[in-house]
Amino acid sequence: MAYVEPVTLAARGIALVPLALTHESGLRAAAADGELWTLRITSVPEPEQTRKYIEDALAMREAGNRFAFCVTEAATGTVLGCTSFHDIVPAVRRVEIGWTWYAKRIQRTHVNTTAKLLMMTHAFETLGCHVVGWRTDNFNFASQAAIERLGARKDGVLRGHALRRDGTIRDTVMYSMRSGEWPEAKAQLLYLLDKPRA
Repeated sequence: MAYVEPVTLAARGIALVPLALTHESGLRAAAADGELWTLRITSVPEPEQTRKYIEDALAMREAGNRFAFCVTEAATGTVLGCTSFHDIVPAVRRVEIGWTWYAKRIQRTHVNTTAKLLMMTHAFETLGCHVVGWRTDNFNFASQAAIERLGARKDGVLRGHALRRDGTIRDTVMYSMRSGEWPEAKAQLLYLLDKPRA
């Protein structure tokens, strides 16, 4: 039995559904909104690599170290982006949240906060995680700000940690949240989602 079992998570008009090959055209269209694959600091697939991106995610699911979701508009099924649990370590009840990207038109809306609230709730309250982690490129300042808004704490920087898509070597900024910090973070996320948007 896998630590992360197939599940659909839904709230506030969005649904996180297990990523499948049937999402290929939708993911391709979402990535095309803003030509997101041209950003050197993200994991967004190039259009012709979308199927392989999904196949790789499914292979990682089978191996037990990544569970990818397609983020969709609940009412229509329109694909908005992708996000995953990854680096899943059942022995210490830890998962990380990442491989996250959205169509440009969705960025800076409630979608990412809602998706993270759903995933963090599932991780802490259903899977019983002790720790949820995040990692991002040291030059991805928007991602760092978004992670910090979730209430995560910066653990440090792994220097010379991974290759970027353009072949340069990146430093990786690591964040985490412990289960004891989750109730306050959850309350803050609900507050941010419920307050009127300017």
